[in-house]
Amino acid sequence: MQTFNFRLTEQKLSKTIDIPYFSNYENILIQIFCGAGKHILQEVITTFSVLLPHAVCIGTTTDGEIGDHNIYTKETIISISIFQETQIKSAHAYSEDSFYNGQSLAKKLITSNTKLLILFTDGTTTNGENFLKGIESINNNIVVAGGMAGDNGNFIQTYISEGKTLLEKGAVGVSLNSDKLSVHNDYSFNWNPIGVMHKIDKVENNRVYSIDGISPVEFYAKYLGEYVADALPATGIEFPLIIEKGAIQTARAVIAKHDDGSLSFAGNLHEGDIVRLGFGNAEMIINNPSTALEKFCDVPVESFFLYSCMARRRYMPGFIQVEIEPFAKLAPVAGFFTYAEFYHHHNHNELLNQTLTAIALSESSADEKILNCSEKMGVSQEHSEYATTIQALTHLIQQSTADLEAQSNKLKAEKQFSQELLANQKLFMRQAIHETMTPLSVIMSNIELFEIEKGKNSYLSNIEAAMKNIFTLYDDLSYHVKKDQLEYPKHYINLVDYVRSRIDFFSEVALHTHLSFTFICNIDEAPIYLNETKLQRVIDNNLTNAIKYTLKDESIVISLDEVDSFFSLSFSSKSTHIQHPNKVFEAYYREGHNQEGFGLGLNLVKQICDEEHIHIKLESDTSLTCFNYLFKKGKRRHS
Repeated sequence: MQTFNFRLTEQKLSKTIDIPYFSNYENILIQIFCGAGKHILQEVITTFSVLLPHAVCIGTTTDGEIGDHNIYTKETIISISIFQETQIKSAHAYSEDSFYNGQSLAKKLITSNTKLLILFTDGTTTNGENFLKGIESINNNIVVAGGMAGDNGNFIQTYISEGKTLLEKGAVGVSLNSDKLSVHNDYSFNWNPIGVMHKIDKVENNRVYSIDGISPVEFYAKYLGEYVADALPATGIEFPLIIEKGAIQTARAVIAKHDDGSLSFAGNLHEGDIVRLGFGNAEMIINNPSTALEKFCDVPVESFFLYSCMARRRYMPGFIQVEIEPFAKLAPVAGFFTYAEFYHHHNHNELLNQTLTAIALSESSADEKILNCSEKMGVSQEHSEYATTIQALTHLIQQSTADLEAQSNKLKAEKQFSQELLANQKLFMRQAIHETMTPLSVIMSNIELFEIEKGKNSYLSNIEAAMKNIFTLYDDLSYHVKKDQLEYPKHYINLVDYVRSRIDFFSEVALHTHLSFTFICNIDEAPIYLNETKLQRVIDNNLTNAIKYTLKDESIVISLDEVDSFFSLSFSSKSTHIQHPNKVFEAYYREGHNQEGFGLGLNLVKQICDEEHIHIKLESDTSLTCFNYLFKKGKRRHS
C-alpha cells in the first residue's frame, strides 16, 4: 500500500492532485480532514464523486489537521491510500440512537476478513461510548480507529461524509478487508489526574447532573475558576474527568453545556464513579515524544493514520508537532484532531479522550522489518524557555498531587484506625453497661430485703444513697450508647406523679447529704406526650445536680405550675453562683476543676430538650440558682 497526502489550496482540486495517476488503481481510500467548514467539505466530496467515482471516500470536519510533518488548523488535508490486496467498503448511519448506528455500520461493513474499521461520528450529539458498544455487540475482535468530528472548538455543528453524502449527525465508516493487510494500534495518554477524588452523584448515560452534591458547571467553576466554567464546553476538553476503567485510565471530556448546569461528556459515566480532574503532562509529552512509536518499531509500516484529541493541540500548540514528527520520519502520516478517539484493546472498544491514537498499516510481508527505527524517530530535545516553564509547572503539579495523595492516604489510615477505636470503645461500653446492671440490681434488692427483715441501718442507707447515684450514672451512659440505635416511643405521662416518684427515689440520697426536697404543686394532673426514658434523664440529672451543688442544710425546691399552653417545671436551691450559664450545658464543662463528675449530664439534658422542643431557662445569682423547663401540654385523660 501507499499513502499520499495533499493540502488543499485555492487551486482547483484537479490542479493539486494528479487525478489520472490514481485512476489506474482499483482499491482507493480517500480520507478528507476538513477544518475549513461545511462548504469546502461538500465541494471536495462532490468533486471526488466525479473525478474518482470508484474511490471509497469518507470525511470529517476537525479541530486541526495532520499531514505528514505538519500540523494545520482550518485547512483541508486529503489523504489518498492505494491498496494492492485490500478491498474497501463504506457505509453511513444517521439514526439518533448511537448504539443502533454502531450496529448498523458493523452489519454493513464487516466481512469474513475485515482487519480494520475506520469510523467518524458527529462530535456534538453522538454518545461515543454507546456507538462503540453497538459495534462491539456485532463483533468484538476487529480493530477500530477514528474519532468524533470537530468544528474548531465551537461545539455547535460538526459534519461527516461518506461518498457524496454529507451528514450533520450520525456516523460513517470504512472497512479494510484483506488476508494480507497487517494492522497495529497503540495510544499515548500523558494526561494525569490531579487533586482529590470526587463522586458522580447523578448521571444519565453521558449527561452528568451532580458531582459531590453540586452541578457540574459549579464543580468546574469551583476548581478551575469562573472563566473556565463560562467557556465550557470548549475549555472542558483540556480538563477532563479521569476514571480508571480496567487497565486503561480513561478521560471523559465535556462536549456540551446545558442550561440547568449539567454537562454532557463524550462517553458515559455512572452513578458512584470516582473521578478526578485531569491535566496534560507536558513534561512527558516533551521528553518522550516517541514513546507511542515503540510498539511499531518491530512491525512493517507503510502508512500511519493518527487520530489525536483536540486538547493535545490546544494545550501545547507550539509543541504538538514534537509528538507527530517521529511518525512522519518513518512513513506517510495523515489524520485529524478529534473531539474523542476510538480505540480497540483486548476485544473491547474504548472511547478515549486526551489521547493520541495511532494505526500502522502495511501490505508487505511480516519479515520486512523497519530498520534503524530508533535513529529515524530521533527528535531534537532543544526546547524554548516556554517549554521549560511548562515542564517546571507540570512537575510542580505532579509533585504536589503526589504529596496530596500521600497525605490523603495517611489521613485515611488514621481515620480507619480512629473508627475502629471508636467501634471497639462502643462495644466495650455496651458490654460494660450490660455487665454492670446485674451486680447493681443484686446490691439494691439485697438492701431492700435486709431492711424488710432487720429494719433501717445507717450504713446500708449510705450504701443505698451511693447506689442510686451509680444507677443515675448507669442510666446516663446507657442512654448515650443506645440513643442512636433504639427508637424511643412516646406516650402520655402525668408529670405530677412522675416528678413525685423521682423525688421519692432520690430522697434518701438528699438526706444522706443533709439536704431535703420540697415539692410545690397546685395541680392534680399535668399530662405531657413524651418518652419516659428521655423524661427520666431530664428530671434525674436535675435532681442529682441539685443534690451535688446545693449548699449544706438547705432545701431543694421543685415546683410544677401551669403556664398558658405549657407546664413549667423548676429546680431551685441555694448554691454557688454559676459564672457561665451559657456553658453549663456543654459536654465536659464544669464550673470548678475540683467538682466531681464528667460534665455530661446537663449536656444530655440539653440534647433531649432540643429534640423534644422543651424550652430551658437558667437563672443564677449569689442567692439562688433555678433551672426551669417548659413542657408542652398533652391531652388530659378523661375518666
